[in-house]
Amino acid sequence: MRIAVVGGGPGGLFFAALVRQADPSVEVTVFERNRADDAFGFGVVFSDRTLAGIHQADPVLRQALDAHGRHWEDIEVRLKGERIRCGGNGMAAIVRRTLLALLQDRARDLGADLHFETEVSLDDLDGYDLVVAADGTSSRIRDTLAQRLEPAVETAAAKFIWFGTDYMFDQLTFVHERGPHGVFAVHAYPISADVSTFIVETDEESWRAAGLDAFDVTQPPGASDLASKAYLEELFAEQIDGHQLLVNNSRWGNFRTRRTRHWYVTEPRPVVLLGDAVHTAHFSVGSGTKMAMEDAIALSAALTKHTTDLPAALAAYEAAARPSVEAIQGAARPSLGWWEHFGEYHDAFEPWQFAYHFLSRSITDSRLARRAPDFIHASHAQWQARHGGTDPLDTPFDLGDWQLPSRIMLVGPGATTAVGGTGRPLRLRTDAPDTTRPWGARVQAPDDESGLAAAHTQLADLAAAGPLLVAVHGGSAHTRALLTERARLHHALPALLIDDTLDRDRAATAVLSGRTDLVGVSAQTVAAWEVPS
Repeated sequence: MRIAVVGGGPGGLFFAALVRQADPSVEVTVFERNRADDAFGFGVVFSDRTLAGIHQADPVLRQALDAHGRHWEDIEVRLKGERIRCGGNGMAAIVRRTLLALLQDRARDLGADLHFETEVSLDDLDGYDLVVAADGTSSRIRDTLAQRLEPAVETAAAKFIWFGTDYMFDQLTFVHERGPHGVFAVHAYPISADVSTFIVETDEESWRAAGLDAFDVTQPPGASDLASKAYLEELFAEQIDGHQLLVNNSRWGNFRTRRTRHWYVTEPRPVVLLGDAVHTAHFSVGSGTKMAMEDAIALSAALTKHTTDLPAALAAYEAAARPSVEAIQGAARPSLGWWEHFGEYHDAFEPWQFAYHFLSRSITDSRLARRAPDFIHASHAQWQARHGGTDPLDTPFDLGDWQLPSRIMLVGPGATTAVGGTGRPLRLRTDAPDTTRPWGARVQAPDDESGLAAAHTQLADLAAAGPLLVAVHGGSAHTRALLTERARLHHALPALLIDDTLDRDRAATAVLSGRTDLVGVSAQTVAAWEVPS
């Protein structure tokens, strides 16, 4: 078999090495349009769990990290002068250029043929049995076959820019600063003995207010936005002890989440996508490099197993790799959304709750407790110091005339009533009543974020009529949370999150994080919570 790999990034190189390692009779040629030592960006990061899977396929990455990388266990959140740590997050990182060089050597040693500064199209690759498109998020191969592959893209509202710095962070660190023009946040982590990656995110309003929209984005890759570098060096000067930011094609962009309905075609010729060419997920939950290398493992394993049936191999690859990718993308959407709203959280929450809100965006309280018991103990202690109750769900809540003994309300069919500890039903309405009796507003969350604008309008109209609380039901977990937060943070109204699929752990997480004040479920669900698991 003759295989052409278009794209000499970590995914393409790792695939080339794995295929040659499994079957030296396979001819593999890698075509990369950039030079061998070109590397846009600074470092790549992997979780310990990811490394275990990659090491099992080939130890080259683990050896590279042992020799050249950095490892840590904690995540640190910096906010309003406080530094809060959460342990149990084993990760490692390495300089991207170093990783590429080692993977190039590994592929060559195993017999792959590498061609740099060589741009190819499908028309140039007629003699190959299989084309592997590993040519990144702007894949020309994917675009050529778009009608068959059916790619889709979602563009995030938040802005981000990628720097390095010669300030040495000890671990993955999230820094949040309100400057004169708005709120800016940093994802930073060490990648070598003298360099850290430094990614900055902000909202478009802050970005424009700071005058950071002046850079000419039509310039070819390579040129960096030096005005933004200077601005951010000054803004984060105390956080990096006056050290400098380092540039490498550093320019603002909006993260694009890519999905592709079909990962491969067999007609008119076999072509398969790998890595960023087929999918992306926001870097707050996992790196594209990690996902591409896991794709490489799945594709090489499928080809090795189905040596004489290429269509079966490609189908097996997609079946093996897609579920993991979809799970990551599912977790990435609320995580990305968190970064689109972090300015509100920065202003509304105390540092302990801000950190808990951030770290629980895709993980529950009990899972965090297993990973970082000290962090969870401290978070619960802070809650108890402010609210009393030993458990968030058992904490009383004051609704004026309605004194609730806990944060749980029983919700009737159709979400039209909610009952607290008093036994008096509170009517939940979609319109304002002509009465002075207490009532609750009821808002249905949309299935996706495209419907949020209409829900915000309905919420604002109901909030102006003076309800006792705002109850949110329907939609998705993400849109429900966004609406309960909007009721609390924009309209200063207590929020009731109605979701009968919640278990006690997720309900407690929602309350402790400040995503809602109250949770609404059926009596049967509450009874099930009391049954020992």
